Amino acid sequence: MLESVCVKPMPHQLEAVEKLRNGSILCGGVGTGKSFTSLLYFVLKICGSVEWLHDDDSIGLGPMLSPTPLYIITTARKRDTKEWEDECDRFDLTDISITIDSWNNIHKYEHVENAFFIFDEQRVVGSGSWAKSFIRISKKNQWILLSATPGDTWMDYIPVFIANGFYKNRTQFLRRHAVYNRYSKYPKVDKWLEPGYLESLRRKITVIMSYEKKTEPHWNDILVPYNEDLYKKISEKRWDPWKNEPVRDISGACYLMRRAVNSDVRRVFKLIDILAKHGKAIVFYNYDYELELIREYLKDRGYGYAEWNGHIHEPVPTEDKWLYVVQYTAGCEGWNCVETDTIIFFSQSYSYKQMTQAAGRIDRLNTPYEHLYYYVLKSKAPIDIAISRALKGKRNFNEKLFMNW
Repeated sequence: MLESVCVKPMPHQLEAVEKLRNGSILCGGVGTGKSFTSLLYFVLKICGSVEWLHDDDSIGLGPMLSPTPLYIITTARKRDTKEWEDECDRFDLTDISITIDSWNNIHKYEHVENAFFIFDEQRVVGSGSWAKSFIRISKKNQWILLSATPGDTWMDYIPVFIANGFYKNRTQFLRRHAVYNRYSKYPKVDKWLEPGYLESLRRKITVIMSYEKKTEPHWNDILVPYNEDLYKKISEKRWDPWKNEPVRDISGACYLMRRAVNSDVRRVFKLIDILAKHGKAIVFYNYDYELELIREYLKDRGYGYAEWNGHIHEPVPTEDKWLYVVQYTAGCEGWNCVETDTIIFFSQSYSYKQMTQAAGRIDRLNTPYEHLYYYVLKSKAPIDIAISRALKGKRNFNEKLFMNW
């Protein structure tokens, strides 16, 4: 039983707890404390913990009147790094049955009843198996959903609207609100009917965690040269200069064009200049050839050096000057670093959400820095320009659309 545990939430977190209800989406930027807030809501509102306010604005949490089983569905990375276990330890939930698993296994919990679910990192867009399992679970349990980047279109909100009982199913929603393009070869929504009503539903279930950050981000686009002749050979002649064979498909062509751009050694020299200025930096990259280039020029060169990718997971270095080289997919979320104020994006990600999550690794509530520095290495190559344009519009880069254009 939880006894005499004290926590000290920030004002924006307490405000969110008061607004949350069953079926809410808790929206907050990376580093705003969504995990902590969701657990505080669980302890106070779901389990009915007795609370009292201390003189220092901390909250004392007493015995729970209605302890409830807790299920947390999160990313595989957050499950494996035990980030949620650390958050739960702050509340001493010793006698609460806690299950933490990834979205890949959400179907295992469709039978669960009378529990509380925290769905971490919005994954219930579309009409796939995850969305269907989510809807089945929502009918028999209480739940909230956490998201740093909520849906971009009304299509993304369909599963959540159904789970809240606003619509019976996906078909009912689309028949009422979607107007399709009659001339498109695939289902394409031209416009949405009753946008005001849809907006009222979204406001009803959305709780925004907004607060005035003490940090000020400084984004810098660093222009780097690239091998234009090599790029043209790939883009115009559709030829793979490394294997000396024709390019097979769109994905392969984009990969090779990016390799021609990102493997230019002059990109590393820009990285070295930035590192010399700041001393400590996290570097995000996409491909193995980028890692090999960074290793060749920066490993064993007077800096503490460590990596996190699909093969290696080393801790952040502890030297006075260091470089932590992280692959996007391996480490864009689920960990924090307040030992540096600098992130260098050696190459851009195709995913807007991935870039946002990566940037949030140093933008935390407990960072000692007021100014945070982000450097994005990019060239004037058409594919780099197209990726930048997509990310600026908060969209993911689409290889097929780029090649057609």
